[in-house]
Amino acid sequence: MSDVINDGKTRVAWVTTIANIAAPTTAELNAGLDFTTRITPDGLNIPAETADVDNSSLASTFTTNRAGRRSFSPEVTFKRGDTAGDDLPWTTLTYQTMGYLVVRRVLAYTTAWAASQKVEVYPVECGERNSIPPAPNEVAKFTSMMKLREEPNTAATVA
Repeated sequence: MSDVINDGKTRVAWVTTIANIAAPTTAELNAGLDFTTRITPDGLNIPAETADVDNSSLASTFTTNRAGRRSFSPEVTFKRGDTAGDDLPWTTLTYQTMGYLVVRRVLAYTTAWAASQKVEVYPVECGERNSIPPAPNEVAKFTSMMKLREEPNTAATVA
């Protein structure tokens, strides 16, 4: 058995229009902005949360739970750029901008979008950008906090 090494095997795009998030097309994905090279190595953070639903009763002597509502809180940390093209995440992901964060994992970043690839599609609205304080020996960075505006599809297939 071999392990998948993550380095170079994630692709992240910002897409403004997707007709069906269960099956985004290659044309829709290619029309998006590829932000992968502007994201810091540890900058893609989409934690999943599941709420507890207490299903114990008055007769219970132990608290039991069932899985409740799910949520995601996407946060993406970007490097700032000193040219317009390199600073597209900063100029694009402004407060209340809506779009789709599309993530493809475990496939070489350089592989073109193609039918049958598995992707995660998050319909989001951007929160306020958060500039990260400057530090020695680091690039300028900011974090884009995103809010889900619809239920995502974490097992979509490219059409």
